[in-house]
Formats: sequence, C-alpha cells, structure tokens
Amino acid sequence: MRPFRSRAPQPGGPQAPRARRVRTASAAAGCAALALAVTAPLSAPAAAAESHRYSVDRAVLGANDGWAAAEGGTTGGSAADRRHVFTVDSWAELRAAVAHGDADTPRIIRIKGTIDAHTDAAGNALACDDYATDGYTLPGYLAAYDPDVWGSADPSGPMEDARVASARRQAAQIRLDVGSNTTLVGVGRDARLLGANVQIRGVENVIVRNLTFEDTFDCFPQWDPTDGADGAWNSEYDNLVVYGSRHVWVDHNTLTDGRGADDDTRHFGQPYQRHDGLLDIVRGADLVTVSWNVFTDHDKTLLIGNSDGAGATDRGKLRVTLHHNKFRDIGERAPRVRFGQVDTYNNHYVARDADAYAYTFGIGFESQLYAEKNYFSLPRSVPAGTVLKKWSEAPLTAGDNLVNGRKVDLIAAHNALNPDTPLRSGAGWTPELRDRVDATWAVPGLVFLWAGAGKLAWHEPRGTGARGAEGQRP
Repeated sequence: MRPFRSRAPQPGGPQAPRARRVRTASAAAGCAALALAVTAPLSAPAAAAESHRYSVDRAVLGANDGWAAAEGGTTGGSAADRRHVFTVDSWAELRAAVAHGDADTPRIIRIKGTIDAHTDAAGNALACDDYATDGYTLPGYLAAYDPDVWGSADPSGPMEDARVASARRQAAQIRLDVGSNTTLVGVGRDARLLGANVQIRGVENVIVRNLTFEDTFDCFPQWDPTDGADGAWNSEYDNLVVYGSRHVWVDHNTLTDGRGADDDTRHFGQPYQRHDGLLDIVRGADLVTVSWNVFTDHDKTLLIGNSDGAGATDRGKLRVTLHHNKFRDIGERAPRVRFGQVDTYNNHYVARDADAYAYTFGIGFESQLYAEKNYFSLPRSVPAGTVLKKWSEAPLTAGDNLVNGRKVDLIAAHNALNPDTPLRSGAGWTPELRDRVDATWAVPGLVFLWAGAGKLAWHEPRGTGARGAEGQRP
C-alpha cells in the first residue's frame, strides 16, 4: 500500500474518521505526495458506529486496521448494556468484574488509578514470602541445586516441589482471565496494573486499551542446568498473553518492567531473571492488531509462536499486525516469529545501550515477516545487520526501513554480516489491511507524540461524577 501524508492522530483515536481517501501528487518536482481525506455523508447507524469508534471505552477497531479487522472485525465490549459496564480501582473488584455474567456477555471494564495484583481481598499488600510454602527459601534452593553439588540434572526433590507449589500460589493470585466480548480500558492518563498476568485465553473479540502493564515478576524462577552451555534461570508470567484467541486489539498501552527491572544479580554464574515476556501471542492465536503501544525496559519482549513443534495449532494462524509502536531499550524479540504472517510497519525501535541490545526481528520456523517503513535508532557501534536474526530458514520482506536516518536494506545488511546464514527475501504475501501508512521519516515524531498509555482523550459522561453513568461496581 502506498504511503499517504503523515497526520497526527486526533483525540480519541489514531486518526479522524473518513470514508474514503483521494490521493493527488504535487506538480513540483521533488515534492512529497499528498493525500486528502474526504468524508462522505453517513447514515444514522453508520454515524453512531463512527462516534463509538472514537469514544475510548466503546471504541471498535477500524475496518482496515490490521489483521484483527479481518473476518468480521473486533468490537470488544462495545455493545455492553449499562449493567455490564464496570469501573474498578482494586484487584478484588477487577477480578469480580471479569467474572461477572456469562462467558459471552459483552462487558466494559474501566480501570482507575493503580491496581496492584499483589493485594489480598482486603487490600493488604502481599510479598513473595506470602506465597512461599512447604519450606521453600531461595537460599535453600540455591544450596540444593548448586551445580557443584547437584550436577547437571534437572532439579527434583523436596525443594523443587516446594518451588512449584509456591509458584502455583503466586499464579493463582496474579492471573486475570479476560472473557470474550470484553473491553479492558484505562480511565484517564494514569491507569496502571502492577504485577498482573493478564490472560486472553481461548476467547474471541477482546480490546485492551490505555493501560500501563508494569513489573510482572516471578517470585520463584526455576534453575535449568540444561538451558544453554552453562544453564539459565527461567521465569514465568508475561504481562499480557494472547493464547489461542481470535480478534484481539491491543492499543495505546505501555508495557514495561518499570519499578522492578532486573538488576545484575547472578546465581550459579547466570543472570537471575525474574521477568518473562511483555506480550506473548501463542498457541493458535490469530487475527491480532497491536497498535500505538510502548514496550520499554525489558529483555525478551514479544513472542509470536512459542514452539517449532506447534505446527498443528499454529500453521495458518498467528496473523498479527504491529504498527505505530515504540520499542525502547529492549534486548530482543520485537517480535520473534514462528509460523505467522506478521506485518510490522511504522514502528520505532530505540536502543541506547549497545551491550544490552541483541536483535529486533527474530526470523523463526515457517514465519513470513513483512517489515516495512520502520525506523531504527541504534548506537553507532551496532551494525544494521544485527536488526535481523535468523533462527530458522524462512523468507521475509523488508523495505523502506531507516537506520539512524539512512535507508538500509536490512536483509542485505544481515547477509553481509552473516554470510554463512543468509536470509531469503520475499515473504510470499502482501499486507492489505492497513488503516494508515506514514512516511518512515515521520515515524519517530508520531510515535513519540501518540504511542503509549495516557495518550487517548477521555471524557466522562456529563453530570455523572467521576464514576460515570455506566461505572457501577462489580
């Protein structure tokens, strides 16, 4: 699709509504192409639908906005009646709201302020020691499975059993399962979920907007002596997981380690990582649009397809669009792809620490990545050939990408840097569902202004107070 004139998103949505576009070229040589948006008259029902699209809590995905717009589109809980619109400001209320009603009832759940998943029903703060059971302690675990004592076998026995039991208690506390036909949306500029593991699992038609997901940490990482040459610590709990679900729109959120970023702690000579991914799209998930988000301060960030052996569930699925997102100070996986037809365009990738940066796009088993018009801001010591990393033989398309302001053929750069493991050009498909495509040079400014939580205009219904006309407690 040809780019048209860059245009800042309007309050309440990425761009003002329009029915059709007319493109015209300037007669002056060297001038950029212009685009004029012309809005045709709408019928009353269509006008109402357009109005809802730009009301934050009743928004629906645009008709051409990425893979989640295919096959009927994504509307979330926009059709919820007043009895199924909730405003919550505690973890207990949030869990009650997602469980309210039957599985298919449309619902809107509005989150106000900061909600910490590590709080009990009375609002008391919980710590890792509150989940530990059956005698688990970290010093005890380290003593039991020190490679000099235990060797290279997988951990087993009482202390590993205690770790597993403790981990289950944490998982039961922090997991939030979102049902079908749900909109989960932050109110205003400061809605935040701390430590939560939000699961969109085996459902359809979900929208997540205007939330900061922060510091989903694992109290009980597992030591795996067989992971790599020297072993590794593995943690659980992504901030947000799309697992076997269809029609999901993740928009204008911020996902970060934030307050709990992993430090330099090492055990058994390896980094003691307490964070897994920020966003995983796995196990047959399909028709997902991820737009105008900020992913920041994290290592292994975004996984699409989690196993080379998952062809029975993943082949022909994992169709995902990523556009107008900012990835800042992330180490890798932005995304790492298996199987899926993934469209990544108009994203801004910012790496400031050369030592912490590994790669951006991971080319995995049977993937068909289409990477176009993305902007990369990299340290000068990092060669452009590191943007792509080949994990398996798979074709991709990469065009009109800029690295530090210069147009770079990312595939050619990779192949020059890695002549023994070249990548093949030509993903074998062309994206069609693109609501807007901006010139690559404009991406950093647009994403800076509009991506992330707190960037949508929020208007409470007039005369209803802070909770709003539809903001009942669950």
